[in-house]
Amino acid sequence: MLSEKLKILPSNPGCYLMKNSDGVIIYVGKAKDIKKRVNSYFTKNHVGKTKKLVEEISDIEYLVVSSETEALILELNLIKKHSPKYNVLLRDDKSYPYIELTNEKFPRLYVIRNVNKKKKKTSYLFGPYPNVNAARETVNLLNRVYPIRKCNVLPNKPCLYYHIEQCLGYCFKNIDENTIKSITDEILLFLKGDHKLITKKIKDEIEVYSSNLDYEKALELKNLLDYIELTLAKQKVEMTDNIDRDIFASYVIDNYISIQVFFIRNGKIVERHSKITELIEDESETLTKYVAEFYNKDILMPKEIVVSSKLDDKILNDILESTVIVPKRGSKRKLVEMAEINAKTVLLEKIELIKRKEYKNENLNQKLKDLLNIDKLYRIDIFDNSSIAGTYNVGGMVVFKNGVPSKNDYRKYKVSKDLNDDYNSFREVLYRRYFKMIKEKAERPDLIIVDGGKGQLSVANEILASLNINIPVISLKKDKSHNTDSILYKGEEIKLDKTDELYFYLAKMQNEVHNFTINFHKSIRSKGSLSSVLDDIEGIGEVRKKKLLGKYKNTNNIKLAKKEELLKIIPEKVLKELLKKI
Repeated sequence: MLSEKLKILPSNPGCYLMKNSDGVIIYVGKAKDIKKRVNSYFTKNHVGKTKKLVEEISDIEYLVVSSETEALILELNLIKKHSPKYNVLLRDDKSYPYIELTNEKFPRLYVIRNVNKKKKKTSYLFGPYPNVNAARETVNLLNRVYPIRKCNVLPNKPCLYYHIEQCLGYCFKNIDENTIKSITDEILLFLKGDHKLITKKIKDEIEVYSSNLDYEKALELKNLLDYIELTLAKQKVEMTDNIDRDIFASYVIDNYISIQVFFIRNGKIVERHSKITELIEDESETLTKYVAEFYNKDILMPKEIVVSSKLDDKILNDILESTVIVPKRGSKRKLVEMAEINAKTVLLEKIELIKRKEYKNENLNQKLKDLLNIDKLYRIDIFDNSSIAGTYNVGGMVVFKNGVPSKNDYRKYKVSKDLNDDYNSFREVLYRRYFKMIKEKAERPDLIIVDGGKGQLSVANEILASLNINIPVISLKKDKSHNTDSILYKGEEIKLDKTDELYFYLAKMQNEVHNFTINFHKSIRSKGSLSSVLDDIEGIGEVRKKKLLGKYKNTNNIKLAKKEELLKIIPEKVLKELLKKI
């Protein structure tokens, strides 16, 4: 059937969708000539992931469009919709952090993710920062040096920051607007790359503390100064126009591609980002798709995107808001060459480590597959539940793909009934998970792992049977010391060797799902403590409860809130009762 379909593919631009034997889409690609591209998968010799992909293909669908540009847009949308397992280019990339200086009466400074692109008009945003620690250190430094507002909700009395002179006391003092503007102007200068003012300020403070023989404070400030000079003083580039631009380049070794991105802001390389992945398409296709997908995430577009000649800049100019250029000479060309050198250096450093890690993960998956005698093993779903005496019942699912945690696939579940019944909690969570999988025709796991004993295993098999799903399920059974010691599978108990790597592999998955579920349970419980208090107070109905929970989240924030702010939501009589309860 597949061989016949290959013969009748059209020679038009468009997208092709490759499916496995379960009918699940495992790869989406685009081509100028669908027939030529798809047939190349079956006529050439492949290695690595491409070889595995070809071995798994059972069916192919295609969509014809009028141009290669339309094909790329369609491909990105299809990848976003179906998340095929072999389209791994941006799967592990997180949204980038930015530093935000709010445009409020009393500005705040903090690190944010998932930035709304419209927010640039209402606050000052700087970034992206691929290294979140660098962003946090920068915010901590500025909060230490400048007495700007630190709290989310203004308290009704001075806090610790005021007493240690890191806040001007916005909650109880009238602060002159010019003073606030002067502080924010200096912070903005620093974030734009001008460190002179803050350096001078710190040096002056060091002299004052030194002359007063307060050497401990002077040393603390000296360390801050070293941080600025060694960490924040980024590499200058030969750019005088101060245009925000991103630079993309790549390098390939042994079917692995290393992609390097430089973020240039105000004439300096402020950050860089690197990505290494195994090639499925050629280098040009992969790099072009990477740039297009890169700006599909929560990233503010620079004015200019500079790319190597390996990319298709015409297509990128058609679909991106920024200007995309391929420089032939000059300072921009040098930047591309610098990015290519960095891509090569990173790949040379990491390629052997990546290969060893992939080999180890594949070997462990193979050992588990052979132990259970199952046909294939790529995706594993692992489940756990958590509650306290039947209250705040939650479930968690983590996913491992080819031995690696796939955090984008993790899921949290609030169990609808608070009952001290672990079996029914499992029953609800598993049913919701796999009913949705069928409904959305989503990727199926090759193995399901539940935490517990025969009871949990029986529940899992019962739910799968009711949904007419045939997926192997195992349970990890604990000994009397509450340590995992065996696998329950198809009525058999398989003892685990606690010195074997397979044991540690399973323990890693078990710990991951346990920690994920426990953290979710703690979060629900902390929110629930405020919710339960509000339920007991006369005069607080669903509307007022929703407003209080939405704005203050927990009892501590309500204690710190100004009375006049609370009175906008609830009457004074009700407020008095609330404050008594918390």
